[in-house]
Amino acid sequence: MAIATATAKRPTPEDFLELVERGRRGRLKLYIGFAAGVGKTWRMLEEAHALRQRGVDVVGALVETHGRAETAALIGGLEIVPRKRIEYRGVAIEEMDLEAVLARRPQVAIVDEIPHTNVPGSKNRKRYLDVLDLLAAGINVIGALNVQHLESLNDLIARNTGVTVRETVPDRFLEQADQVVNLDLAVEDLLERLKSGKIYPPEKVEWALEHFFRGQNLATLRELSLREVAESLDRSASQALASEAQARTPGRVMVAMSSNPPRAAALLRRGSRMAGRLNTDWCVVYVETPKESPEYIDSEAQRHLLANMEKARELGAEVVRLRAKDPVTALLDFAHSHRVSDLIIGRSTEPWWRQLAGRSVLQRLVREAAGLDLHVISFEEEELR
Repeated sequence: MAIATATAKRPTPEDFLELVERGRRGRLKLYIGFAAGVGKTWRMLEEAHALRQRGVDVVGALVETHGRAETAALIGGLEIVPRKRIEYRGVAIEEMDLEAVLARRPQVAIVDEIPHTNVPGSKNRKRYLDVLDLLAAGINVIGALNVQHLESLNDLIARNTGVTVRETVPDRFLEQADQVVNLDLAVEDLLERLKSGKIYPPEKVEWALEHFFRGQNLATLRELSLREVAESLDRSASQALASEAQARTPGRVMVAMSSNPPRAAALLRRGSRMAGRLNTDWCVVYVETPKESPEYIDSEAQRHLLANMEKARELGAEVVRLRAKDPVTALLDFAHSHRVSDLIIGRSTEPWWRQLAGRSVLQRLVREAAGLDLHVISFEEEELR
């Protein structure tokens, strides 16, 4: 993955064209920011014009100006694919017309607001899935999103900013990008842009300053954005070095899942981020004991279990369901036979008397998990890291 920051030398359109020349599958370039107003759409449109001047067939598949006159002015001269109108509960909603873009088949499509959730009735539930369809069809995509929309950062951002982000994309989507450009901007400059009406209409400025656009929130998100791109660069460099040296494939990350653990989504996000940092794949393993067979656990627990498994798949994990009387033996046998190096488990919720007797799953894993790095997640509030 080629990664650049806006504070370094600006990537030229030729850089992306070199990537476009490779392979039949479309190439993906992402502009990442830490908040609205840092200039993602502006930069995408600038690049679209530069590519067009070089004779590249570029269209705006979905461009959001958010009422910003300066951004809207940049659309002039670019071909924009008309949006598709979908009726939902008596209201006509406009979405990116995926079928029209596929039929138009440009060399490069500009797609804004990638974390967006499509209206029911669309082919795909999320816009990032539309982007994957475009890439699979051989169409190159230049897109944009903010760092807080990465799924694995969801809990971290909620803890440190008090803001819960509802629309997310899985980290594996970012990992598929061929180029990532981090658009950095001083917090003070962004706040000045907000106050001068360059981000939201005047009537929304005060609300934004009191909520999402608080100085500390922006500083936290800016740090996360810079760190995420830096870690992606480290992963990319490590992968290249390992490939050149034909190094041994790193061990896998494994998350041990119970039928209905508290904070299951946070546990899964931790596994996703660890696998990303180690540049390896990961799996989620659930051991169904006789006491947890479908006829013994209630329907609510089964519903939570299925939802957690679906969330794990969405985050890119392999989901494995085992049946065994002893969950510890099953987990360790699987780990040793499937090249697992790191085992993640949530803090024990078992009765105190089992823990006192040393018979809890966690205590047995601590004693018996030879050759594995065991990570016990407490989910207690922690500092940004």
